[in-house]
Amino acid sequence: MPVVRPSDAVVHEIHGARFVSYATPLSGSKELCAWRGEIPAGTKAPVHTVNREEIFHLLTGELLITLDGRADRITAGDTVIINPGTVFGVENPTGRTATSWVTTSIGLRAELADGSVITPPWAN
Repeated sequence: MPVVRPSDAVVHEIHGARFVSYATPLSGSKELCAWRGEIPAGTKAPVHTVNREEIFHLLTGELLITLDGRADRITAGDTVIINPGTVFGVENPTGRTATSWVTTSIGLRAELADGSVITPPWAN
């Protein structure tokens, strides 16, 4: 049974947010990836389209989540299901950092509005 300790997690920072990856192929996962997201106050991530289903669970704080143009405020304990092909945006309009737990399948890619594609290292 692979156990990933906090000291083994890999930290990535992009678009003002921090991603702490625990489950990836490098840590022994065969199908899924999972990470903790830390979204600082005032952060607004670029809108992007995902190619894999993502399960986004908010652990602490509040966020403004946009799915296909529809915005919803979520609070700690809420879970958002992001289906493949969905245009997804995250904003933290509050004064404190929000934390999330995200799970997806290996191979996640995000296409930005300008057509560029991000292949997050914490999801591959």
